[in-house]
Amino acid sequence: MAVRYLAALMCGTCLTVAAPAALAQDPHDHHPAPDTHEGHDMSADMQPADPHAGHAMQMTSVLGAWPMTRDASGTSWQPDTSEHGGIHWGEGNWSFMAHATFDLVHSDQGGSRGDDKTFLAGMIMVSARRDFADGSTLNLRGMISPDPLMGKDGYPLLLAAGETADGATPLVDRQHPHDLFMELSASYARPVTDRDSVFVYLGLPGEPAFGPPAFMHRMSAMASPEAPITHHWLDSTHITFGVATVGWVRDGFKLETSAFRGREPDQDRYDIESPDLDSWSARASWNPSPEWSLQVSWADVTAPEQLEPDEDETRMSASAIHTHRIGDAGWWSTTLAWGAKTNDHDETKNAWALESALSPDDRWTLFGRYERIETDELVPGHGGGHGDLYTVSKVSVGAVREWEVRPNVRFGVGALYSMNSVPAALDTEYGPDPDGSMVFVRLRLN
Repeated sequence: MAVRYLAALMCGTCLTVAAPAALAQDPHDHHPAPDTHEGHDMSADMQPADPHAGHAMQMTSVLGAWPMTRDASGTSWQPDTSEHGGIHWGEGNWSFMAHATFDLVHSDQGGSRGDDKTFLAGMIMVSARRDFADGSTLNLRGMISPDPLMGKDGYPLLLAAGETADGATPLVDRQHPHDLFMELSASYARPVTDRDSVFVYLGLPGEPAFGPPAFMHRMSAMASPEAPITHHWLDSTHITFGVATVGWVRDGFKLETSAFRGREPDQDRYDIESPDLDSWSARASWNPSPEWSLQVSWADVTAPEQLEPDEDETRMSASAIHTHRIGDAGWWSTTLAWGAKTNDHDETKNAWALESALSPDDRWTLFGRYERIETDELVPGHGGGHGDLYTVSKVSVGAVREWEVRPNVRFGVGALYSMNSVPAALDTEYGPDPDGSMVFVRLRLN
């Protein structure tokens, strides 16, 4: 199978691409979708009539009878009008999907704390799906990243903080690399009525039911190679070594709860850590129309920081995502998100993010983000640990131009510019409002 798949990828045959959100159904339409599982081989639906030309196919989510385009990272939702790119093929009773993104990036951060570095980031994702005659679905998903190759100190990113590079000191003004294994998960979903379904999701690692989709999966953020400084408020749990989620869905409304391991991944980026389920979360999601996706979530996290093992944390999040289609291939996606976290002895620290990306066609994507955070991690306190609380902000704008170099293979070139704002009390640390920039080349299999 692997040989046939790689050969097909090189010649662009025998592969199909998931339908764009033009196929999204109205979540308020209660008429059941046509049964694609009853009494036949799913792979037969996935083969193009012409083996030398792909075609759009309509598939449902792995968690229920709604469009696949609603699925985002973990069990999170995005608008039905979103894209769901990937190379799809079938083998017997199983259907498969794969996609990959690689960014070669040069980051140049200015000011007294700035640094520069060239690094590789990205991900490879594959999934295998089995649909049964009773309407239930089993889905296996794996995702790996080249991020560990950039080294334990990650890459320069002013105002970012979180996790540790060496297990001894906090990583500040740098973005940590993600683990080699970003997701190894299994889910099983079963309809209980024409409008209701239940599901279970297990991951080692996986993503618990908290926050909006992870930034590398949000359409409003995925074009940018820069991690948000709000990452540790909104979606840092997207790689969690031990997750068990159960959920119930009725049309466009979803309730779910997770038990998960609270400790963030340690400095060993190549291993799989023990799945101690000592924390829990709950999330309510609502897609009131095909263009909107809303969520609120709450989490009780046990000892998330390796360097502060006695500190627990409470987190809250709310977000709204709007995605609008433009013509045959264009789209415009915007996310507004808020996050808050409180530990055992601190006041609540808030974070806001407003990001948007516009792709008028399949060549250009323009993107921008505004973030504002309250953080006590930028300057250590007396004797180490967290220091004074400061409010800082960041604005980033950029663009990427892509070309299709082979069927299912795209090459891109892009750049971004960031403006960082710090209070006067931090001028001696950072210099007056230091700026940053990134240039990158991108390879996508999609």
